[in-house]
Amino acid sequence: MIQLLFTVIFAEMALIMVLLFKTPLRKLVIMGLDRVKRGRGPIMVRTVAGTVLVVLISSVYSMMKIQKRGIDDGVVNPTDQVLMAKHLLEASLMGFILFLALMIDRLHHYIRELRSRRKGMEAIKKQNRGFEDGKTSSSAEIKSMEEEMAVLGAKLKQLESEIETKTKEAKAAETNAEALRKQSEGFLLEYDRLLEENQNLRNQLQSLDRRLSHSGSKKNT
Repeated sequence: MIQLLFTVIFAEMALIMVLLFKTPLRKLVIMGLDRVKRGRGPIMVRTVAGTVLVVLISSVYSMMKIQKRGIDDGVVNPTDQVLMAKHLLEASLMGFILFLALMIDRLHHYIRELRSRRKGMEAIKKQNRGFEDGKTSSSAEIKSMEEEMAVLGAKLKQLESEIETKTKEAKAAETNAEALRKQSEGFLLEYDRLLEENQNLRNQLQSLDRRLSHSGSKKNT
């Protein structure tokens, strides 16, 4: 299961990297996400996310049971230590998966929002050029057109301000993606360390079994 969780994390990180850079592949990814958010797609996504959340809660509950058992007994046996490390790693990876999925959803939303704002800004600029070209000699018409241009100019400034804000949010998301990449590398190192500890604990258990069996055979003789 841990290998599957790492595979999902790497796939989500690849999607984030594709969304951060303007390439032809990003258009395909955005089209795919648009289709996922239509029809029964949102229901399926929520179902999968809910399942992952339930498994995450189950892992946390198992960790709490192991910790409570260790406190009651006063001594934590090696098997409980291995199970505790396994549940901790699985819970961390599942939480990381849910966080990356949320980032992908927000990046997709911001990219679509930026596109719509840019289209609206281009339409307003065309209207401004049309009003400038279509001026007449009538002072009343010129005054009304100037008022409309002022309103459109205010909207244009507002749109530019919103685009700047969205651009800053996109840059912040890119920074978060880089931080998440470094965090995933830390998870990989932690996973290697836990595997090594698991192997050491297994060796210790085997050594204890041999000693117990040897002492048992001596008693029998």
